[in-house]
Amino acid sequence: MQPHQWILALSELGRGDAARVGGKNASLGEMIAHLRSAGVTVPDGYATTADAYREHLARAGLDEPIQGALDEYRAGGRPLAEIASRIRDRIESAELPAPIADEVRAGYRELCDRFGAGRDVAVAVRSSATAEDLPEASFAGQQDTFLNVRGEDAVAEAVRRCFGSLFTERAIVYRERHGFDHLQVALSAGIQLMVGADRGAAGVAFTIDTETGFPDVVLINAALGLGETVVQGIVDPDEYVAFKPLLDREHLRPVIHKRCGEKAQRMVLAEGGAGATTRLEQTPADLQSRYALSDDEILQLSRWAVRIEAHYGTPMDIEWAKDGDSGRLYIVQARPETVQSQRRAGALTRYRIGARGRLLTRGLAIGDAVASGRTCVLLDPAETSAFEDGCVLVTRMTDPDWVPLMRRAGAIVTDHGGRTSHAAIVSRELGLPAIVGTGDGTRRLADAGEVTVSCAEGDTGYVYEGVADYEATEVDASAFPDTRTGIMLNLADPGAALRWWQLPSAGVGLARIEFIISHSIKIHPMALARPERVDPDAARKIRELTRGYDSGRHYFTERLAHGIARIAAPHYPRPVIVRLSDFKTNEYADLIGGAAFEPKEENPMLGWRGASRYDDDDYRDGFALECAALRRVREEIGLDNVIVMVPFCRSPEEADRVLAELSKNGLRRGERGLEVYVMCEIPSNVLLAREFAERFDGFSIGSNDLTQLILGVDRDSEKLASAFDEHSPAVTGAIESVIADAHAAGCKIGFCGQAPSNDPAYAEILARAGIDSISVAPDSFGDVAHHLAQAERKLRGSRAAS
Repeated sequence: MQPHQWILALSELGRGDAARVGGKNASLGEMIAHLRSAGVTVPDGYATTADAYREHLARAGLDEPIQGALDEYRAGGRPLAEIASRIRDRIESAELPAPIADEVRAGYRELCDRFGAGRDVAVAVRSSATAEDLPEASFAGQQDTFLNVRGEDAVAEAVRRCFGSLFTERAIVYRERHGFDHLQVALSAGIQLMVGADRGAAGVAFTIDTETGFPDVVLINAALGLGETVVQGIVDPDEYVAFKPLLDREHLRPVIHKRCGEKAQRMVLAEGGAGATTRLEQTPADLQSRYALSDDEILQLSRWAVRIEAHYGTPMDIEWAKDGDSGRLYIVQARPETVQSQRRAGALTRYRIGARGRLLTRGLAIGDAVASGRTCVLLDPAETSAFEDGCVLVTRMTDPDWVPLMRRAGAIVTDHGGRTSHAAIVSRELGLPAIVGTGDGTRRLADAGEVTVSCAEGDTGYVYEGVADYEATEVDASAFPDTRTGIMLNLADPGAALRWWQLPSAGVGLARIEFIISHSIKIHPMALARPERVDPDAARKIRELTRGYDSGRHYFTERLAHGIARIAAPHYPRPVIVRLSDFKTNEYADLIGGAAFEPKEENPMLGWRGASRYDDDDYRDGFALECAALRRVREEIGLDNVIVMVPFCRSPEEADRVLAELSKNGLRRGERGLEVYVMCEIPSNVLLAREFAERFDGFSIGSNDLTQLILGVDRDSEKLASAFDEHSPAVTGAIESVIADAHAAGCKIGFCGQAPSNDPAYAEILARAGIDSISVAPDSFGDVAHHLAQAERKLRGSRAAS
């Protein structure tokens, strides 16, 4: 580009030029100069200088009128909307000074000569403020952008309108809130070649998880057409997540999550100019159910995002576009992420409650948090329109159909359920306070209005009338004591897995895939393996759910693989023990298409479950889908920290058959570092521990089933609740015995039952027995860590004294 006074080529700029052309344009120049050689593609263009904006205001004599209008607003004389409109009108109605207008036109002609063979090219004209895109304060979205602008006059008009957009209502409020002097902030207009995304796709990528601050993922949102629909929240976009630590291994494909958004509308180009240059149209139905990006494109964007982040040295918020004609990807903006990256690492929250209102109901406390909100009693998860975000969800009980509502709740109260119920497990993982088993919550809270749900007072949870006084204090996760015994996590919901990344855990001791199957997949695996046996209604539902996938088998394996990967990634390379499916027949039958494949059993708890299914002709094809998903996680995604665990294995002979079936499906113990564990939850696992140890790499004690089978107590029986005692000498004696036998055989052994989560004192019993690891609910981690450290100190002291 020829030398100019009022414009600069983007290729001449770097991030040190923010004062000259604003943060956005400086960043574009930085990427063109330093990242093109790394393969990152950024469209060419040029930018007006901040001095051009100041000259425009000075020539029109606007500084004093702008200051006077702002003073009038602060004094409360006129509403903000009127003040903002008045300032913008003054700026936009003033003619650009001729030298500036001439250079803007000349810069556009140069772009046309270089990229349009002399024809008018389409450009985007974007606002770039001199105080935006700083790590501590982002002005993203405060000023205007004009797309599909063609012609010299239209570009000049768009530049003038960009100048005016420095005084939109949202921009004024933002600067007021963050203490910026309005007249010290200048604006640069960036004129950049348009990418043909109206015929392709566009969206946003973050190099940090936007909800939890987990730093090792790239989060991508994608929509068809121009990216403004994503930025403005017009559509429900696709969502993709890639795992950063494995992106540098070209043979791997570390995409750990994909969700196909509705994408009901797309933004396309209209007539050129600075006016209505884009329009919204309905997305064709066949495109709505397809992903906007292929896995190869997700990986390419993610690798670019990692290079951009590495160059800038901070998490980044990136806008990208895909040209619909060439299929090429482009980066069109990049700015520092300003929310999660500014939060203190290692901070967890603990709650304490003070003055409170009348007690309304009580039950079992899940978690240790406190929350207040308006109650919303629902009896059907389909009643979503009656629920407001942040309300206290009150219902009889929950199942996977309730999870979308549970995610929106501030707290949860149920009439029924115990500490191992669906409501309890999901609430723990979502970090929500929940009170289960109240017996009368739906009745007592029907007209309660505002209430406080307290799980910060021990085992019993309380619902109080009104908003109680409570405080939340942050705990530094890095201050948890070190223990000889590894403390691992029990997880099931992939959607909540990232929130616990800061806990200094030894990995995941129990990842339950039943939750992924019932909530994300929803279809019985045999209904996908043998669709000819499914009834018409189930077949219709299956077609709807699997639309956009190559086959039903592909649907099952991809969704299960991604669910497991989201649980495993935050802990990589620490071990993540994934338990193979352990539905009971009545639970399997509730899955779509399941009734055709499941027998009716009098006692499903002791029936056709766990290991007995895997080599059975009536389930073998379904098990093959589980194995395919696990192979994809370990070998394609690259999360080889995943350990496979066999549940409810009744005999060494059954173990041999399961191991043979795993091998047939490409999961051979010892190959590619694969370890296979077995659950210790049946008395035969204890009595024949040495024989099991010859076949497996480790044990994981499941105390719920082990306790009920040793004591002969149905763990779900309310009548026998007091008899279900994991402290019973019969239970603790069995645990001590199997730990000793496992160690004698050189096997690792852990504990993944609920006892230490509900009763941290149980950790002392396990430490005394020499357990290698304890796996607990995430919200119990801190208490268990402190109690375990104290127990280990006591044991060391007693051994030293002896």
